[in-house]
Amino acid sequence: MPVPAGQPVIAVLAGDDRPDGLAEHAEVRLAGADDLPAALDGADVLLVWDFLSPAVPAAWRAADTSAVRWVHTASAGVDKVTFPELQAHPAEITNARGVFDRPIAEYVAGVVLAFAKDLPGTLRLQARGEWRHRETSTVRGRHAVVVGSGPIGRAIADLLGAIGLRTSLVGRRAADGVHAFSSLPELLPSADVLVLAAPLTDATRGMLDRVSLGLLPGNALVVNVGRGGLVVEPDLVAALREGRIAGAALDVFEIEPLPAASPLWGMDNVIVSPHMSGDVAGWRGMLRDQFLENLARYRAGEPLHNVVDKTLGYVKGTS
Repeated sequence: MPVPAGQPVIAVLAGDDRPDGLAEHAEVRLAGADDLPAALDGADVLLVWDFLSPAVPAAWRAADTSAVRWVHTASAGVDKVTFPELQAHPAEITNARGVFDRPIAEYVAGVVLAFAKDLPGTLRLQARGEWRHRETSTVRGRHAVVVGSGPIGRAIADLLGAIGLRTSLVGRRAADGVHAFSSLPELLPSADVLVLAAPLTDATRGMLDRVSLGLLPGNALVVNVGRGGLVVEPDLVAALREGRIAGAALDVFEIEPLPAASPLWGMDNVIVSPHMSGDVAGWRGMLRDQFLENLARYRAGEPLHNVVDKTLGYVKGTS
């Protein structure tokens, strides 16, 4: 990838949260959604720091992006930056693969244990000052199906295995230790836990719908740490209301923030968290350091880390 001489110009979609430590390495143009087109004109690099913002496609179409050689999103998912115009553009896309693996795996293990030990019920009883003895269950020997065989999915499967679950990893294609996505219907009837950690692509959008929910056993727990678009939310709400599955722990949603009118807020068998499963103390610094390491490679004309396959929607070799 040819690199222009001199200081690179970086357009940063930052919102209210702004990365520090960039100015000594490049000319930095901080921008919100409204002024991103102006910041992109003539820029070499686009850093999507506010990775939940939907602003990039419209800004890209309104700007002169002919000079852009590299787009980095400070997230594992790249669905906000894999739109047709950018897919057709020669600029490389990279993501934050590797930063969120262990934190998200810990979140998943935490909610699986919380449901097994009925911690939500304990907290409700505690709030009422009610002493009610119950029996809970063990996770040992339960079957977890983890959809998404990239680093996050593998970290989840490893940690769930460490606490005693049997795990089946599902990826785009079959590989050593990985089931093909096409075999998911055969795995769902035995899934005590279904974890969605897949990227949002045309193939995975709406994958958890009425049909796939109907294949799950009545004791199943659904955990979504991938993207809200993986789930047909009304179908999930109906399955939860009707007791066709036992519960859900949801960290991502089709609309974020989750609207106040959503029935998910008031369900006793649902844990709602605000897209924070990977956000441990110091995560912003880790994202900045990862970007700066790749920036050094960019300036030296070296291959970038975490290059996303624009057609697949994730870093090649993972799914």
